Amino acid sequence: MGTYVTVSVKVRRDLVERARALGVNVAEVVRRAVEEEVKRRELELIRRRLENVKDFLDLIDIDRVVKSVREDREGR
Repeated sequence: MGTYVTVSVKVRRDLVERARALGVNVAEVVRRAVEEEVKRRELELIRRRLENVKDFLDLIDIDRVVKSVREDREGR
């Protein structure tokens, strides 16, 4: 694991008291929520980048690529 930093967050007192009464580990819940949100946003960024690449790849003529590879192999 890497190094840690402390993050402060303001939460209503009654909510924290209710969480403690229920045995909720607030720090773990916040940590997990941040990790999940970062993962969700990273996946969304990757999805958008793949869409951009897909648009570019759609412009490539596969038959031309196959023909070119075959010609190159036969030339060896």
